Amino acid sequence: METKHEQILHYIADLEIGSKISVRQTAKVLQVSEGTAYRAIKDAEIQGLVSTVERVGTIRIEKKSQESIEKLTFDTVVNIVEGQVLGGKAGLSRTLNHFVIGAMEMDAMKRYIGANDLMIVGNRESVHAYALNEGAAVLITGGFSTSERIKRLADQTQLPVISTTYDTFTVAAKINRAIFDQLIKKEIVHVSDILIPFSETQFVFNYDSPKRWYELNRQTAHSRFPVVDQQMKVVGIVAMKDVMKEKEAHTIEEIMTRQPLVVKPSTSVASAAHRMIWEGIEGLPVVDDQQHLLGMITRRDVLKALQMIQQQPQMGETIEDIVSSQLKDYSETNHYIFQFSVTPQMSDYLGSVSHGVMTSMITTTCRRVLNHLRRGDLVVDNLSFYFFKPVQLEQTVTVRPKILEMTRRNAKMDIELFVDDQLCGKALLNAQFIVEPS
Repeated sequence: METKHEQILHYIADLEIGSKISVRQTAKVLQVSEGTAYRAIKDAEIQGLVSTVERVGTIRIEKKSQESIEKLTFDTVVNIVEGQVLGGKAGLSRTLNHFVIGAMEMDAMKRYIGANDLMIVGNRESVHAYALNEGAAVLITGGFSTSERIKRLADQTQLPVISTTYDTFTVAAKINRAIFDQLIKKEIVHVSDILIPFSETQFVFNYDSPKRWYELNRQTAHSRFPVVDQQMKVVGIVAMKDVMKEKEAHTIEEIMTRQPLVVKPSTSVASAAHRMIWEGIEGLPVVDDQQHLLGMITRRDVLKALQMIQQQPQMGETIEDIVSSQLKDYSETNHYIFQFSVTPQMSDYLGSVSHGVMTSMITTTCRRVLNHLRRGDLVVDNLSFYFFKPVQLEQTVTVRPKILEMTRRNAKMDIELFVDDQLCGKALLNAQFIVEPS
């Protein structure tokens, strides 16, 4: 038999694309509490069934495929340009293909526009109509609106018409920057991409007896469960040590660990992995801004996600990518040597190499050495760095890393930096490997 939560998810999934969803209406139709409806709608948002767009509300969208993680959708464009949706709300979840600036004659424009493109144009209604008929969305710049005929056409074609107060140049720059950022973000997997959904999450109520823990332990073989109150807010964690320690307790609330570590759906998997390793735990509850339970993540899921990240092609460059690309490897067997030359982009306001660049170079060097010896993901949890003399522009820095200790779980390294054979800096680094739970 379906739970109320599952019934609401199925109800949402059966709605037409573009339908507006409200907590009150959903609760009324399915005869559930508004709290239950709210949690299910949030779960649907995590699953990609609905999207909340500013000044529009929560709407049913077409579920995005995992392959489109790096692409922009039209609802993202609305937020980027702080726009207003004039029509075609049902198409907001579509993926943007290209954007075209309508600063040419209509005949010339026809060669460039295609399905799921975005036509950026002013108050030229003939262009609005042509773009929609060709399967492209429309972004009207300068704060202009459009006619009711165009709005109806947008609704019929399920292609959004968006109005923004920005000019064409600013809009193009903002979207171009967002596309570049998305190419970088595709490598950043978030908790929402890997969490065990609420409907599959095992939890206990704070008023349950410890017997409930034993029941769930037998059913799942897990020993750690989130504790929630009647509003489904996470208030604690109960583990085997808690149950064994307080055998005379009457409720879970008496034995649980309060103020547990939690993560949000928007937390990066790398950040969650670091917290799990640092605290030595195998799972974390996922909550929304009001601490409502949304699901769980496990260390095994985190490891799989980090492996998936490594398999993705890297198309955008972060500042760290640009800096570390200057690092040259001159290592020999069991003798590691790296070098880089200081460029203007690496300097601080005094003309010396910046501390941030040096830190990035040290961590990159250590990652390369440790990955050479042992494949696997790692996190740097401690770095002590000492400058002995400034490093100027165009000077060549030699980095000599040495492994002090290396185990299955962590590594300690000593790093020395030289300029013209003179010691200019020294660092001690400690890193932890992300390993499968045994």
